[in-house]
Amino acid sequence: MDGKVSGDHKVVIVGLQWGDEGKGKIIDILAPGFDLVVRYQGGPNAGHTVHRGDRKIIFHQLPSGVLHPEVQNLIASGCVVDPRRLFEELEALKGIGIDTRDRVWVSKFAHVILPHHIAIDGMREDGKAKPLGTTRRGVGMCYEDKFARIGIRIGDLIAEDTDRLRYLISHKNFLLIELYGGEPLDDRRILKEYMEFGRRLRPLAVSDPYFLKGFQNRRILFESAQGTLLDISFGTYPYVTSSHPIVGGIGASIGMIPNRLLKIGIVKAYTTRVGLGPFPTEIEGELGEILRKKGNEYGSTTGRPRRIGWLDIPALRFAAIINGIDAIILTKLDVLSGLKEIKIGTGYQTDSGPTEEFDPTRDDLVPEYRSLPGWEGEIAGVKGFDQLPREAQEYVAMVEDLIGVRIVGISVGPEPDQMIWRERLI
Repeated sequence: MDGKVSGDHKVVIVGLQWGDEGKGKIIDILAPGFDLVVRYQGGPNAGHTVHRGDRKIIFHQLPSGVLHPEVQNLIASGCVVDPRRLFEELEALKGIGIDTRDRVWVSKFAHVILPHHIAIDGMREDGKAKPLGTTRRGVGMCYEDKFARIGIRIGDLIAEDTDRLRYLISHKNFLLIELYGGEPLDDRRILKEYMEFGRRLRPLAVSDPYFLKGFQNRRILFESAQGTLLDISFGTYPYVTSSHPIVGGIGASIGMIPNRLLKIGIVKAYTTRVGLGPFPTEIEGELGEILRKKGNEYGSTTGRPRRIGWLDIPALRFAAIINGIDAIILTKLDVLSGLKEIKIGTGYQTDSGPTEEFDPTRDDLVPEYRSLPGWEGEIAGVKGFDQLPREAQEYVAMVEDLIGVRIVGISVGPEPDQMIWRERLI
């Protein structure tokens, strides 16, 4: 995968599960072949992890191409931005010698996460008998204000629109006091702080259409956050995110439909999920804990332990259809090393009979499994597919056959060079 991507090719990296598939590593590997990386939805509830030797770098809002000095990076209008956290990330990169000047841009149409969003997010979760399991970063509340047409955008901060911000703070303080029994927020402090954020954001702010027009005939890599099964429309509602992490989310986020778009789905070799919601192939007990520890399955944003399960093929086929996936990269295959038996969910028993179709609206899906023998020994140093144990090759081949989409790459460890490429993507 060395070398530049030719022509004006556009590629999107999208997760096909409930997020945490390893998108950050793949984007970091591919980014040097592109002129621009665009993060097109979500907010600081994301946690894309990139490894550099002993250093682990987690991007919550910044696109995962930011470590490469020749690559431009855009936080597009479909995102919501917490300015405080954004500048913290930029300062952290500066602290390790990464200069992002003239390489990181933010859409002036992106909505701003404000203190009341974070406060209400936490209070709602605490007050629910069945909380959604949000990251408590105010992301959903910010999207609510966006679609209620009362939100504050980056452009509003730059224009120093204090009247709209003052009104919004007053409105939310009323809710905090009367509905949630909380304390009001200091409007003067917020106004002063966020007007200063506006001044700091001014040099970074762009208009998506005009900015992207300059890259129309160049190479763009689109980055989604979370995963398909958390999509606000097609995920396991209401246990979903507040935006569209699917390929279809690109158009609404950037204001145009990319041409010649190659759609690459990222799939973990098993399944994980953070928070509540349906999880048909979940593994309970000791085995789940073993895989959790071996795979370091703890939320990059919250630190919460992730729920663990076997691959769910019907759910992956569902995600592949929604996104029109052209190719798959399989991650964390190394975590399955040492298991005597590996299961793959191939269908379900339901109250109305057997089915091989995943339905995110149902909670009666009882998985049916196909079992394969595991393999001994570690595979983290393997560079070629034919060097993998026969059982590992058979597992990959079966997953590929059952999903019906080619697996072009396999990650066998966290480092960028711990990859097996079976086919050039472009």
